[in-house]
Amino acid sequence: MSSPSRSNGANQAGTVIAVVADIMALILGLWILMYLLDANRGNDFVQFIHDAARWLAGWSHDLFTFDEQWARVVAGYGLAAVVYLFVGHAIANRAHRH
Repeated sequence: MSSPSRSNGANQAGTVIAVVADIMALILGLWILMYLLDANRGNDFVQFIHDAARWLAGWSHDLFTFDEQWARVVAGYGLAAVVYLFVGHAIANRAHRH
């Protein structure tokens, strides 16, 4: 049986992990939306989101070879967002249990 302070620490760690995963998925989803809506890439905020999303999805960027660029963006960045959500929340749930 774990002590209350250890359990509280695990709950806090799990919450932090879940929030970080959510933020990463939010950035990726925001970039997909900005791409589809043809956001002004000269805008500093749009460029920041694009750079962050490209870094987060470095492993899945251009993973798919659809003919349409929008489909590659949605699939590549979307896959990264889903993986971050799934893995992040799985780790968070595991931390909550211990």
